[in-house]
Amino acid sequence: MSMRIPQGYRFSKTARTFVLAVVLFGLVACGPTYRNHGYVPPQEDLDQIVVGIDTRSSVEETLGTSGSTSVLEDDALYFVRSRMRTVAMLDPEVIERQVVAVSFDANGIVENVESFGLERGQIVSLTRRVTDSSVAGKSFLRQLVGNIGSFTPNGLGL
Repeated sequence: MSMRIPQGYRFSKTARTFVLAVVLFGLVACGPTYRNHGYVPPQEDLDQIVVGIDTRSSVEETLGTSGSTSVLEDDALYFVRSRMRTVAMLDPEVIERQVVAVSFDANGIVENVESFGLERGQIVSLTRRVTDSSVAGKSFLRQLVGNIGSFTPNGLGL
């Protein structure tokens, strides 16, 4: 059964423009959006770093301040750049990640310059997780009262 438009009935120009705008908006809304995050120095700047000669301050002067450093020891600088793609309402997906690590020896002299990407393995989240002391800033009495109920009958606290 086909639907026929009566003769002499035409869509107005405004109606056609509106329908076209809705269709184009729907197509554009489903297109991917890209977001860049972070900074990695260009290769020309990395080539200026001399292993065994440059120091932490000369590296920061040449490359700029890094986005991350070593968590436990101050023996490396990390430059991280990520490119993410988001399509419509789906979760963002990392499509490119580059990490440049400049490590230093105990004297603060450059020991190694490495570059990593997604092709080397799984995506590794670079987050800083430091375990802080739960007793810092608490008085002895507060610590003692805080432990009430955490003892076991055998006295081992397990």
